[in-house]
Amino acid sequence: MIRFLILLLPVLLAPVTAFAHEGSSLPYGSFIAGLAHPVLGTDHFLAMVSVGILSAQIGGRAIWTVPTTFVSVMAIGGLLGWLNVGLTSIELGISFSVLILGIAIAADRKLPVLVAMGAVGIFAIFHGYAHGAEMPTVANALTYGLGFMTGTAFLHVAGLVVGDISQHYARGKILLRIAGAAIAGVGTWFLVGLAG
Repeated sequence: MIRFLILLLPVLLAPVTAFAHEGSSLPYGSFIAGLAHPVLGTDHFLAMVSVGILSAQIGGRAIWTVPTTFVSVMAIGGLLGWLNVGLTSIELGISFSVLILGIAIAADRKLPVLVAMGAVGIFAIFHGYAHGAEMPTVANALTYGLGFMTGTAFLHVAGLVVGDISQHYARGKILLRIAGAAIAGVGTWFLVGLAG
């Protein structure tokens, strides 16, 4: 009987060990893991801040409608990613979003609010899908989702602040256009990396 228990012990401990190892990937919990995902990824970071900057450039109700559209549609994309519905070309969509948002900032033209909302809504599907698909298996889906939505909203607000401050200074507008061109350059670099 003792021999049987000794042989059984590794089997009984294996799931606990596997769970503990997986759990260590979330040292601060599901919410913080979700919060960090858009903040720590260069592609997500640039796109989220760019949405805020573009919203500030457009002004008016775009300041809240464009970022709100992004976060809302991104939640749907996150659910699709979590469900693994098979959306393809995710990295292409994310890279393309960085390119287009950078070009829009560099152009410094007032886009119609509905056009901006439609474009960021399309981009949000890809970003949300990536967040949902890359969710650690031990994460609580709801708190992880709230985390990445909060991180995204924070980055939108940061972009709004940068965009708003820049609108009040002649050199600020020029620097913002240069930053937009640089963001578009990074988006191009992402696309070239995907092709290679």
